[in-house]
Amino acid sequence: MIPLTLADIAQVTRGQLHNLPDANALVAGPISFDSRDIAADGLFACLKGRTLDGHDFAVQAVANGAKAVLADRPVDAPAIIVSDVLEAMGHIASTVAEEYTGTVIAVTGSAGKTTTKDVLENILALDGPTVANAKSFNNEIGFPVTVSRVMPTSRYLLLEMGARGKGHIASLCQMVRPRIATVLGVGSAHLGEFGSKQAIADAKAEIIHTLPEHGVAVLNTDDPLVAPMVRQTVARVLTFGTTGACDVRADDINVSPDSHPTFALKHIDREAHVTLGHIYGRHNVMNALAAAATAIAAGVPFDRIAQGLETAELSSGGRMEVTRRAHDGVTIINDAFNASPESVLAALEALADIAGPERRRIAVLGEMAELGDEALDWHDKVAHKVVVTGVHRTIGVGGHHAQHMINAIRSSGLDATSAALATGLAGHVNAQLQPGDVVLVKGANALGLESVARELAAMTPPV
Repeated sequence: MIPLTLADIAQVTRGQLHNLPDANALVAGPISFDSRDIAADGLFACLKGRTLDGHDFAVQAVANGAKAVLADRPVDAPAIIVSDVLEAMGHIASTVAEEYTGTVIAVTGSAGKTTTKDVLENILALDGPTVANAKSFNNEIGFPVTVSRVMPTSRYLLLEMGARGKGHIASLCQMVRPRIATVLGVGSAHLGEFGSKQAIADAKAEIIHTLPEHGVAVLNTDDPLVAPMVRQTVARVLTFGTTGACDVRADDINVSPDSHPTFALKHIDREAHVTLGHIYGRHNVMNALAAAATAIAAGVPFDRIAQGLETAELSSGGRMEVTRRAHDGVTIINDAFNASPESVLAALEALADIAGPERRRIAVLGEMAELGDEALDWHDKVAHKVVVTGVHRTIGVGGHHAQHMINAIRSSGLDATSAALATGLAGHVNAQLQPGDVVLVKGANALGLESVARELAAMTPPV
């Protein structure tokens, strides 16, 4: 973290120093809300969860290296007592951001945020020291933790921003104002909460409303709800896409013999033929294109961008994570971190690409959540995609929407069954596999299918 004294932190959080021998001691490490993961001279935030209270771990956090803790009541450890710990974390992040002199980049969208962030982080790191969200730490808790990791020497601060309602992104931008902001697309994730796709678009557009005149809005003009955002910002606009007129373009999209996406990256008179050598799924070309366009907006040299795309890996896990079992050649596609409708359709296309014409395709599909009145329609669309892509066996997990999907697949004459989300699900799937099968595991994060995919990848062939 850009160093702050304990007295400085108390001032910006309107807190009271408690049990602190030296108010001028520097906090140079980041904020953490896990007492097991404390950086030396960092700050531990005593957040209250559903089952655990961080205040109970204050002493342990200091023993593990924290300079002090943020708490809303006195504890037996050096502390800054504040009225609201989460709000105090935001104030600290704002203070750090004001001191930071590097480039702040923000990314949002209904799907692909974390993948784009991972790819872009790989590109930016080739150009200079970069700090980015770990995993999907993109909300009001993870955001200040990420900002607190920035150092005076950091060239880039890359922030993924999520929203579950109107004003969420605006609030994050108020905490840390980006100079470059990228909008990937507007999908159906959280449609039940927002009420309409236009409402989702309005929430995503908040990220470009705060851009300064010298900033850059990076917009996906393939998306009919993102393209009009060019009129909603005072910043310069850089567009990307695969159709029509755009500044940064992907052409000749294909899949290599080893199932990795390939494309031609074009900007003005420059062109590079790119293979995403560690990434699967041709839908990830758009995420890679967004990352490239954002890096162009940041001034990264074109050759360096192409190099970063070639070597980029998806470090956050649970997103097109492909594992091949050595003993039977079964391939597991773990795409189970979450499941917006559009991402499920894309994952089924990736399953077909990876399996090719010779290998059996198995799909373990969890029920999609938070879709409101459109839930049945979207499960019908997934059922149709299963049929079109020729999935040999589908295993549905979840409630009546999942069962509705399974019934629709069965009515088309394909093999489809339901399974309970229980401890034995991985074993149940494994018992149905044949050597060389390709298995897609995809579902809403709340279903916990990511652990099922990992367990399945580690299993031996059925006897």
